[in-house]
Amino acid sequence: MRQTKTLLIATAAAVAAITTVGVVAATAGTANAANGTPLPAHVFAPYFEAFNGDSLSGIEQQSGNKFMTLAFLQTASTGSCTVDWNGDTSMPVSNSTFGSDIASIRAAGGDVIPSFGGFTADDTATEIADSCTSVASIAQQYENVITTYNVTRLDLDTEDNSLTNSAGIDRRNKAIKMVEDWAAANGRTVQFSYTLPTTTQGLADTGMQVLQNAVQNNARVDVVNIMTFDYFDNQPHEMANDTMTAANGLVGQLRTLFPNDSTQQLWNMVGITEMVGIDDFGAAETFTTSDAPTIENWAVQQGVNTLSFWAVQRDNGGCVGTSGSNTCSGVAQSTWQFAHVFQGFTSGTQQPPPTTTTNNPPPTTTTTAPPTTTTGNGGGGCAGLAAWNSQVAYTGGMMVTNGGHKWTANQWNEDEVPGGPAGAWNDNGPC
Repeated sequence: MRQTKTLLIATAAAVAAITTVGVVAATAGTANAANGTPLPAHVFAPYFEAFNGDSLSGIEQQSGNKFMTLAFLQTASTGSCTVDWNGDTSMPVSNSTFGSDIASIRAAGGDVIPSFGGFTADDTATEIADSCTSVASIAQQYENVITTYNVTRLDLDTEDNSLTNSAGIDRRNKAIKMVEDWAAANGRTVQFSYTLPTTTQGLADTGMQVLQNAVQNNARVDVVNIMTFDYFDNQPHEMANDTMTAANGLVGQLRTLFPNDSTQQLWNMVGITEMVGIDDFGAAETFTTSDAPTIENWAVQQGVNTLSFWAVQRDNGGCVGTSGSNTCSGVAQSTWQFAHVFQGFTSGTQQPPPTTTTNNPPPTTTTTAPPTTTTGNGGGGCAGLAAWNSQVAYTGGMMVTNGGHKWTANQWNEDEVPGGPAGAWNDNGPC
């Protein structure tokens, strides 16, 4: 996302490093020793752009978002081992920066998730594990954020060059393990989420390598949060359906890493981050207001851990037709419309399907196909939908094409042909 966009370490040297970082962090946390409150088992926490001067508590009060992910923490320059908000040394990790806002949010029943990295940091080697070569120092920075703000989850937004920096990946995961050991020794609850790019079928190889390295380092990853946007593949997209196929692919990948976990446990590791409205690619990748209740309902049904979007300041209709803005969605919508749909996820509330669509993407020049006669449930076009595949597991709400018709799954199914006797699919009519 843009800013102006889980093996014990067996050597004596590593044990010494763990001890050192624990002592440093214990000093930083003395004044704030109480364990933070764990996040809800299922939480909606959109990203808050910490770099544009907006009031965090003000946005919470206006939008009703009780939980938010704060983007981003990074170093001021490559080689540094100290993070600041947005890499701005005038915004240090301190109660003077966001401390009173976080207290206000907690008083209202919410909390925050600080996020490290982001596209800019990952692109410029100012993400802490890319910038700093000391694992102990990286871990100390994580611990300092935990104790300063008394948080129970850190998000690691890892993309761009950070996905191929093997030394940085290994340092980051070793630091995660050190922090988890420190937290266990000090009675603290700490979770880590990895936010990673995805394809429509699951993580790319680079994302999987990050997780494989975590497993090798015995670093526990609690949530794998996929960014279901910015595919940049020049293909037509139905963004809600693409979210579901990407998440299904991710669960399959997680099963290879954690073969002893049940399917539900794997779904409980999944995080989803949308980019509401038109993403950085353009109108072909538009997450619409109609997509929002589809994804919220599906996420509740699947037992997804975290639902999010980039970014809360974009949740308005102030720039219809504009792609990739940090201040508006690019689609016609009411202010906070996406948030108001997704907020029910935390409590497990499902949304009614939309009755009207108010945010069609801006018109583009396309070649119009000859009109087709639609019957049945009125399927409309099938552009962007994948053909049914007997090897794919589908969940309720996913759409495919088969036999010239568009079909919507009404339940989880695998190898159940659309139109077959199992009745697992609804026929939406010819394409």
